[in-house]
Amino acid sequence: MTDSSERNSRGLSGWWVIAAWVVTIFLVWLRYGAWLGIRVEGNDPTLIPTGPLILPTLVLIVALVLTVIWARGWRRGRAEPSPGLSRRRFLLGTAVSVGGVAASAFGAFARNYRWLTVTSRNIQAETPQKDPNPLAEWEGSRVVEYRRLGRTEARVSDISLGSGRIHPERGGEEVARAAIDRGINYFDTSPDYSAAGSETALGRAMKGRRDQMFVATKFCTPRGDLPAGSSVSQYMEVVEESLKRLQTDHVDLVHIHAVNTVTRLLDPNAHEAFERLKEQGKVRFLGFSSHTPNLEQVANAAIDDGRFDVMMLAYHHGAWPGLASIVERAAAQDMGVVAMKTLKGAKHRGLLESRAEADSYTQAAFKWVLADPSVSCLVISFFEAQHLDEYLFASGKRPTSQDHALLQKYDQLIAGRHCFQHCGACLDACPENLAIDDVLRYRMYFEDYRDEKEAMRLYARLDRQADVCTGCSGPCLGSCPHGVPIPAQTKGAHRMLTLERA
Repeated sequence: MTDSSERNSRGLSGWWVIAAWVVTIFLVWLRYGAWLGIRVEGNDPTLIPTGPLILPTLVLIVALVLTVIWARGWRRGRAEPSPGLSRRRFLLGTAVSVGGVAASAFGAFARNYRWLTVTSRNIQAETPQKDPNPLAEWEGSRVVEYRRLGRTEARVSDISLGSGRIHPERGGEEVARAAIDRGINYFDTSPDYSAAGSETALGRAMKGRRDQMFVATKFCTPRGDLPAGSSVSQYMEVVEESLKRLQTDHVDLVHIHAVNTVTRLLDPNAHEAFERLKEQGKVRFLGFSSHTPNLEQVANAAIDDGRFDVMMLAYHHGAWPGLASIVERAAAQDMGVVAMKTLKGAKHRGLLESRAEADSYTQAAFKWVLADPSVSCLVISFFEAQHLDEYLFASGKRPTSQDHALLQKYDQLIAGRHCFQHCGACLDACPENLAIDDVLRYRMYFEDYRDEKEAMRLYARLDRQADVCTGCSGPCLGSCPHGVPIPAQTKGAHRMLTLERA
């Protein structure tokens, strides 16, 4: 049996080092992964607590220290490394340290892989949202239909103004006033739209006309959303700031914004803040918005919760299979339903040959959404005068056979080419970790939007480009649920978006 003195002189066991790194990788995945998820969800970074990162950071340091002790062969009661230590052991310790740190970082990223590469803010691109050849008959179009916004009892314009791109220094105030003149009465804004410029523009536009407007904003700061766990006072303060920018004493609706988790949807502090603000007469109704990977889960949780008066969801022809039933369930509970992201990529250029057959693609898409009686209204970004003419021409109308044919043609044009849902189903099939969705999106900019310079600039910024597809066996082929022949499209994109033309 080994005596006590022999045990005290024994070096640190490698099993302790392995155990330390296993615990480290798990804690980094758990804590750093969750923290990173909150960041990419669009929350204000200054409001995200860093306390949960302390433990994994300390454990990481301990794992590094234990690895150094093991690699250098330090023993209990000795200040110097043990004699005859091999260089191989030192190199192995270095490799373990580097590998452990890399595995920890990968774990944090892997927890958010789908969000970071599929639906995060940096891939939600602006799209051309107007017909390049407007018809004279659209001029002067007005809202002709108003619908009930669920239990709020408000009658809102079926086509309503989204203000994500308006700004007082870019004519936003004038566009908003013209929208009021044309009969639009539902206005969707947020502090993080145009870095608070949206609320400022709307505030100026509605002077003297507040009673003609139903105004919706978000629990948000100009830098991003409030993360779950924000204090009641923080939730209340951001609404107070919105009221100042909007130059009004109340908003009609406040949303929990771009929700991707049930935790943030049901944050008790958000709901307590809403109740206090409602008692003070500063807000009237509560809603939420979602166009994120967990949209269906979040929407169902909100319906089951029963406290939300309005939901705003991404909704377009050919949307998520279960979305129509969710909208129907919400309406059955008398929730108002606001549709957004209705243009499904807004691929206008490929539809120019259809101009003699139907109205614009935007109008056909709007009419498809409004054909659902459970939809209260749709929100679309207005930032040019033509938008008022083109978009409002669809007000009060239902899709015709020509419109359905146009939407079907649109789907045929994008089939095998356009990554419109960013579902991420193909990403795990790529052994090169290529951002396939980004590659196809930049190809769309170049090929369909004729924005060649911007497409090439964005493509050049990718960490990996589609030249990695050359010589690849193509395990991604068949992984797209919408039939995109990925290897052919990515290889073609690389030729298109670089100086290679061979």
